[in-house]
Amino acid sequence: MKIKSTLLGLAAVLMAGVVQAQDGWNWPSDPAQEAKARELNAAYTDYMKSDQFVEATKPLNWLLVNVPELNESIYINGTTIYNAAAGAISDEAKKKVYQDSVIALYEKRGQIYDNESKWIENKAYYGYQYYKSDKDKLKNAIADFEKAMELNGTINYQLTAAYFDLVYRNYAYNKAYTPEQILDIHDKVQAMLTQAEAEGKDVTSQRGTLEQLLVAMELIDCDFIENTMGPKLAADPTNEKLADQIFNYSVQYKCFSSDAFLRALEIKDNNNPTFATSQVRAMRYLQEKDYDKAEPVLEKAITLAENDAQKAEVKFELARIYGARGQKSAARTAAKEAATLDEEKSKDAWKLIGDLYMGSANDCRGGVSRAKDYSIYIAAYNAYQRAGDSGGMSSARQRFPSKEELFTESLQVGETINTGCWIGETVTLATRD
Repeated sequence: MKIKSTLLGLAAVLMAGVVQAQDGWNWPSDPAQEAKARELNAAYTDYMKSDQFVEATKPLNWLLVNVPELNESIYINGTTIYNAAAGAISDEAKKKVYQDSVIALYEKRGQIYDNESKWIENKAYYGYQYYKSDKDKLKNAIADFEKAMELNGTINYQLTAAYFDLVYRNYAYNKAYTPEQILDIHDKVQAMLTQAEAEGKDVTSQRGTLEQLLVAMELIDCDFIENTMGPKLAADPTNEKLADQIFNYSVQYKCFSSDAFLRALEIKDNNNPTFATSQVRAMRYLQEKDYDKAEPVLEKAITLAENDAQKAEVKFELARIYGARGQKSAARTAAKEAATLDEEKSKDAWKLIGDLYMGSANDCRGGVSRAKDYSIYIAAYNAYQRAGDSGGMSSARQRFPSKEELFTESLQVGETINTGCWIGETVTLATRD
């Protein structure tokens, strides 16, 4: 899979420049050998300065073979020279020899100078460039990246995409990981990018590449989350890391209806509640008509709300719960509070109130006065009118008392009457005809 072009420019950042001098020169004690070493050291550096990298390998090779502890500079400059030489020739066999020499120089340098933490990232990135398509050798580059993390605690954020690309290839070529292991690696790399982002770095490109690679592996879907990750969380409900994984992947892949997502959501909301986690958790309970679970979670969500609009959302959902339980007066109160908190919620709130009134006709029917019994529909009409619900208004109006019914009770259009019952509203009489 193609990695973004910005990644390929990292070589320029990672390659060391010409090292002219280093402390600790160990010239041979034999005068003739010393003279030759000085001559060839000057020769290879001159070639390097003039970009004659293939020519530079010859005197450099003599130094590496005959005076390997001369100075660390022959290894620092040597990786630059052999890498450039590999890029300067077309012969694939020779190119590979030069590339292998770059890696060998790093390994020899580590044996002599024991300072692997300083350059292990560079070695890893060269290995990525050289061996990413070699199903066997790419494992060594992966090991170098992981060694860098072990030694330094992290890797340069610009290298994260290269590392995860190697993981992707190792999985594709060698089936080297379980899906769970890949997800763990992905989360670890994402944490590095989050840290870099907190330090002001732009990690957009790296995040994008990681997600492309993860999608390309086709590891995750709703079935995987539910049937593979879910049972593990059920067996270990204290595993917050796994809960976070399930939650994040469920959101990413829109797997909101799974039991695994609900378990993960419950853990997150219990341990680190936010308005969003509490609200979504309550919605899941409401979908299942589990009002006893939903109500306390919504009450908690109100305390976590950041503005009146969020409070209005919660109040409206509480109104729905009360209404479903038959607590109609409480439902109306909550709905009115929602409408007061947020004008945008007003239409929904008043429609709910209209529905509550319409559904109360049988419970509130006294059987003494048709005008009074039907006045409930006038109250419902008024609520629907405030909601802008023409369908509700039409349905309610069809149940208004008739002119004859008002005449029979010596009442007239325009007079007021109280609905009684729990509704307790005074309405202006009107007729359906």
